[in-house]
Amino acid sequence: MRFDTRLVRAGEEPDPRYGDVVPPIHVATTYERRVQDPPRYFYGRGENPTRERLESCLASLEDARFATVFSSGQAAAATVLSLLRPGQRLLSEEDVYPGTNALFALLANQDIQVEYADLSDPQVVASALGGPDVAMVWIETPTNPLLKIVDIAQVSGLAHDRGALVVVDNTFASPLLQQPLALGADVSLYSTTKFLAGHSDVLGGALVYDDPRLHQSIRSHRTAVGNVPGGLDCYLVRRGVKTLSLRLNRQMETAARIADLLMSCSTVEGVRYPGRPEHPQYAVAKAQMAGPGSIISFDYRGGPPERLLDRVRLFSCGVSLGGVQSLIECPALMTHRPLPPEVRASRGIRDSLIRLSVGIEDPQDLLDDLREALAPDPQPSGPSRPEQP
Repeated sequence: MRFDTRLVRAGEEPDPRYGDVVPPIHVATTYERRVQDPPRYFYGRGENPTRERLESCLASLEDARFATVFSSGQAAAATVLSLLRPGQRLLSEEDVYPGTNALFALLANQDIQVEYADLSDPQVVASALGGPDVAMVWIETPTNPLLKIVDIAQVSGLAHDRGALVVVDNTFASPLLQQPLALGADVSLYSTTKFLAGHSDVLGGALVYDDPRLHQSIRSHRTAVGNVPGGLDCYLVRRGVKTLSLRLNRQMETAARIADLLMSCSTVEGVRYPGRPEHPQYAVAKAQMAGPGSIISFDYRGGPPERLLDRVRLFSCGVSLGGVQSLIECPALMTHRPLPPEVRASRGIRDSLIRLSVGIEDPQDLLDDLREALAPDPQPSGPSRPEQP
């Protein structure tokens, strides 16, 4: 099956007993052993048919053998970090989701060192990987919120030469636009809350991979700590996945037009969008992505960022991304507020930075909304000059 068919069909085979074209949602916490031959399901923390259908679909989207889903993206990230051992070192892209920073901070309690570097710079990568005991390389691409692009194949090759596991947070791209495993990564990580579910109404996370040894470790950890999603949450994510291609293609078309508009606004500087030739890693994005995505960031020069946040009408002012509703946020005030100001400054996240997540509303309505909100305030007129006699 081709990709769009798998979005709809993978893991959705009709129940042979009833023929449901939409499989039922399983919410039971325990199972009657005597009706199973052989016994297959025991307890909901370990097994759930609805969960397994979602996992089958997500694995199929990357031509992988395994996928494991979780109660949130953070739960998925924490699980893959559990593979690290005391004394080992993790190398991470410096521009990552602040929740990832918070998880990395916890690793100090386990004597695991975390080093940040600009992995989008080829000259930095080899040097950063040169130290001892690098056990894991953490790539986020496109990055949040600066939309840097990391060459997954290049970094994976160097990392594997040193025996390191490569994890790619593919949340911003989704498997529609980027296939990390095909580019050499070991694990694709998702907050399924975002583009995969697509409707801002369910939390979830996932790890996709092809290694049976990883599968054993990841599944055992999930069963032990219990960070599983329930049947209803899995159903909602699976339902959202079916329209991923339709949604994201519409979102990208609109995002390209919005990026063009932003380039012409006098109150905007530093537009960051991987689909524009001005982007520093435009060539890498073209090579490894099927499309540039629907997230845009830029610096607002029309006054305090709150001014713009208050003036938009159709862009909801909220965190998260990837849903059908368009969102606007100021990272320094919202998603990245937990980071110290000096850390934000060192990573290039200015207080004036704005991030847009483009939804599926009418493109012209979104353009009109931004055009009006970004318009500079009219200059006050000076005192009138007396008429000459």
